[in-house]
Amino acid sequence: MGHWIYILRCHDDTLYTGYTTDPMRRLEVHQNGKGAKYTRSRLPVELIYQEELEDKSSALQREAAIKKLSRAEKLQLIHAAVNK
Repeated sequence: MGHWIYILRCHDDTLYTGYTTDPMRRLEVHQNGKGAKYTRSRLPVELIYQEELEDKSSALQREAAIKKLSRAEKLQLIHAAVNK
C-alpha cells in the first residue's frame, strides 16, 4: 500500500494539501462533500499533484513540509512535476 501526498485546486482557486493511501478514492470523497471541512465549501476540486512516499511517517512529514510552502512555492512544485 502506497502513501500519497496530494494537492487539490479548489473552485475558488485555493490549494489544499492532504495525505491518503488512495488518491482517486480520496478525490471522490472530497468531490462528494465528505472530505476535509476546508474543501466542502469550495467544490468542485481538481487533483493537480500527487507524490508517493515509502511509508506513512515520511508521507506525513512531507505533507507538513508542503503545507508550510507559500502558494508560489507550491505552484512551482506542481509545475516541476508536470514538466518532468
